Amino acid sequence: MRVYAIADPHLSRVHPKPMTVFGAGWEGHPEAFFRGWREVVGEEDLVVVPGDISWAMRLSEAIPDLLDLARLPGRKVLLKGNHDYWWPSISRLRAALPPGMYALQNDALVVDGVAVAGTRGWQYPPQTPEDEKVFAREVERLKLSLKALEGKPYRHLVVAFHFPPFGPGGEASPLLELAAEAHPQAIVYGHLHGADPGKLPQSYQGIPLHLVAADALRFRPKLILEVD
Repeated sequence: MRVYAIADPHLSRVHPKPMTVFGAGWEGHPEAFFRGWREVVGEEDLVVVPGDISWAMRLSEAIPDLLDLARLPGRKVLLKGNHDYWWPSISRLRAALPPGMYALQNDALVVDGVAVAGTRGWQYPPQTPEDEKVFAREVERLKLSLKALEGKPYRHLVVAFHFPPFGPGGEASPLLELAAEAHPQAIVYGHLHGADPGKLPQSYQGIPLHLVAADALRFRPKLILEVD
């Protein structure tokens, strides 16, 4: 099995929103996203999708986008992004998801020996008192996610965020420090658009850090792990 990651699909079937307004890197979206996925992902593979899945405002409007994802090869693990306003209570979302698609919130998942944990995250360092509250809440959510793995057997761990778990100068945030304590094989994140991946931190304490925003990957999911 191979483990891939790609964030920021920014799908919008019900109310189409051209992404080209955000730059030439989005030319051909969303068709390029679906094509790139099919070119690399197999049916038995696992794909982590850390946030900004749909521009929809309600779950009913996001369902067509979720179904488009479900039709792609592989099993999918979804996390919430800052634009996923459609994301309802986790119980309601899970009840609506098609087979082979999972959503994480305050917990974790193990698929064929690969554990996926994580949370949305938030900008770091926080800029306002409200940001500080949100960031502290995300730290608690990550603690819950990692704690959910206690007692579960797994061989590999991927920790996923939507926001980068470091500051603009590459300084580690409490989220990154907490993730590193779990000794994952990889940490993935999205959210950054138009960034030069080569100028971003590539690892932390020996753990690879992967920017997996769709435009940064030219819409091809990034191979994170290959496991037996």
